[in-house]
Amino acid sequence: MNPENDSIFQRESGLKRELSTGQLTMIAIGGAIGTGLFMGSGIAIGYAGPAVIISFAIAALIAFLMMLSLSEMAVAHPTAGSFGVYAEKYLGNWAGFVVRYTYWAAQVIAIGGEATAVALYMNYWFPSIPKWLWILVFSLALVYVNARSVGNFGRFEYWFAMIKVVAIVLFIVLGLAIIFGIGTAATGFSNFTSHKGFMPNGFHGVWMAVLMAIFSFYGVEVVAVTSGEAKEPAKAIPRSMRAMVVRLVLFYLLSLVVMLAVVPWTQTGAKLITESPFVLVFAKIGIPAAAGIMNFVVLTAALSSMNTNLYLCTRMIFSLSRGGYAPKRLGHINKSGVPIPALLLSSAGLLVAIILNVLTPKAFNDLFGIAIFGGIFVWIMIFLTFLRFRPLTKDWELPFKAPLFPVVPIVGAVLLIAILLTMLTDSNWVAAWYFGAPFILLCGIVYYFMWGRKSPSASNDTSADIN
Repeated sequence: MNPENDSIFQRESGLKRELSTGQLTMIAIGGAIGTGLFMGSGIAIGYAGPAVIISFAIAALIAFLMMLSLSEMAVAHPTAGSFGVYAEKYLGNWAGFVVRYTYWAAQVIAIGGEATAVALYMNYWFPSIPKWLWILVFSLALVYVNARSVGNFGRFEYWFAMIKVVAIVLFIVLGLAIIFGIGTAATGFSNFTSHKGFMPNGFHGVWMAVLMAIFSFYGVEVVAVTSGEAKEPAKAIPRSMRAMVVRLVLFYLLSLVVMLAVVPWTQTGAKLITESPFVLVFAKIGIPAAAGIMNFVVLTAALSSMNTNLYLCTRMIFSLSRGGYAPKRLGHINKSGVPIPALLLSSAGLLVAIILNVLTPKAFNDLFGIAIFGGIFVWIMIFLTFLRFRPLTKDWELPFKAPLFPVVPIVGAVLLIAILLTMLTDSNWVAAWYFGAPFILLCGIVYYFMWGRKSPSASNDTSADIN
């Protein structure tokens, strides 16, 4: 099997292959380690207490199963459209259309949220400067970074991710010093059971925390999207996937162990930077200006997420255009291999999201339901696509094949469907259904009336490509 002969691979040609294996790994880590770990982990802890470690382990398992499935398909078809193209190819044109537009909308909304977070973090240092100015400055800067070249994007994201990784490693090392009494009084692990026990809210609390934890891992799928611009996708994708998953699990789980051992779980709510569990640990060690240091780290985390999400949005619209589901102009690329029209459209969507966030925060929060529901929907579709992909490509000689088929995609899909159904039982999450499900239904209706009646429901070229 030669991907170069794949019609979909050829359809998305023209992008430059400039991303190294190291950059792919750091981009994936950067995409998954956002402000959620530094600021939002306190919310998950509030649901489950110390047992949140189990919640994150379950979420990490789902992410790992998804990456196993996605990596095999990405090695076979290293394209910018990634899981959207795979859905089109193996489930049908409708699936590729709905998956890509849902993912694009979810990422645009996520960028708007991160951009507003950036303004809040800058406001910590410069309270007199209006937030909209920071949003404008950083948005223009990141659009410029993405417009230069994919190599430029990769270098920036590599160092953004490196700052986050260094902060987490430092946090873990210093936290372990407190736990075991190296240079200070040992706290031990008594905080795991001192406040109503290890699982204060029972398994229900643990499962509800999984809902929060799963969102912390969104972004790992960027590895598959970057495969269309990786130097050696057949080698880079499996290596990046393995390294990224191991590091993410270690970073998240070890960070939580340290956090819960040093700070009582009842004190880990993080509505302000000074209340972040990371700040509390650094302050306990006696590091001066701990809040300022962590403000810089979460600022970097937010900028990194903005950078990666803008890249993802751009490639999804580019892929839709090359597939005939968006204006042809959006499929054009410049001499550097960057789809500038798609980048500008994604930036315009970013601008709309920011305006909504600033002027009507409630409306923006409601829109986040699309991002929350859409993210889970896309992961489910990845599993379903893989269930169709493997039987049709079982004779292909690929450098990477996921083990335990079909257990991997079935278990992953079942767990995600269970998470979606759980959202219906909680008033804090049910809004995701109210806004996410209708959006996906709308995408399906639009596809049916504009393309569905003109073409067959399954991809026309699947059998030809496989043969």
